Amino acid sequence: MFGAAVCAGGAVWALAVRDEAEFRARALFAGPAVRRVASWRCGAALAGAWLRGRREWGCLAAGLLVALAGGSLLPLAGGALAVPLVRRWLRVREAARRRAEREARVLGVCAAVAGELRAGAHAGQAVTAVLRGEGDVLGAGEAGVLAAAAFGGDVPGALRVAAREPGAEGLAGMAACWRVSVDGGAGLAAGLERLERALRAEREQREGLRAQLAGARSTAVVLALLPVAGLLMGTALGAAPLRVLLHTGLGLGCLVTGLVLEGLGLCWAWRIVRAGERS
Repeated sequence: MFGAAVCAGGAVWALAVRDEAEFRARALFAGPAVRRVASWRCGAALAGAWLRGRREWGCLAAGLLVALAGGSLLPLAGGALAVPLVRRWLRVREAARRRAEREARVLGVCAAVAGELRAGAHAGQAVTAVLRGEGDVLGAGEAGVLAAAAFGGDVPGALRVAAREPGAEGLAGMAACWRVSVDGGAGLAAGLERLERALRAEREQREGLRAQLAGARSTAVVLALLPVAGLLMGTALGAAPLRVLLHTGLGLGCLVTGLVLEGLGLCWAWRIVRAGERS
């Protein structure tokens, strides 16, 4: 039953991700049977798109499959409990991705503004041209920076406000360079170029450290998946591990103990990796 459910899910996914344009074109000139199949496939495609936007619900689907295979509602309840945890983890990953993108955009802004200044543009004109050309770079503080640069306002203050966005901390250095160039007469282009090199070196160092820690993350993931591999092997050998774990007292005790140890191990490995990143 478990294998049949997995195969059925794979078939639905394969039908959903295929190109629908040709099939819909045929359905316009086909009979009712083909139109019914087309409606089913369009529904499957919509369901697949909805699930791709809400990947955390895959935990509930996995719990349902295991519940069908083991004849118990405990996996379904576990999948439901895992949904908010996975949602939070996905949000953290999305925030980290946006932070990295904003860091790269801040580097591009520093280099582009320095290039505009080298070409002879005024500081306010250079910032305005770069920000309008790059699009949404600074997040909520971009409007303030544009207004200050266009109308002669406090550009360093606006940059410091924009630097509060995650990933835009380099704008605080840009504000310092701007303040020094206005008060002391130093070259803003040279300061921005030095700032861009410093931020790039820091980013490359952080990426190198993350690459070195990728092995530790992979090891933790592999060790976390070993119990799942053991259950699959036991099922293939006919030992019925799900029946033992879900329908006997000793099996339930082993399941709870294993889940607790699994969670503690993952938390421990995650803390080790985070400590290495902070260092």
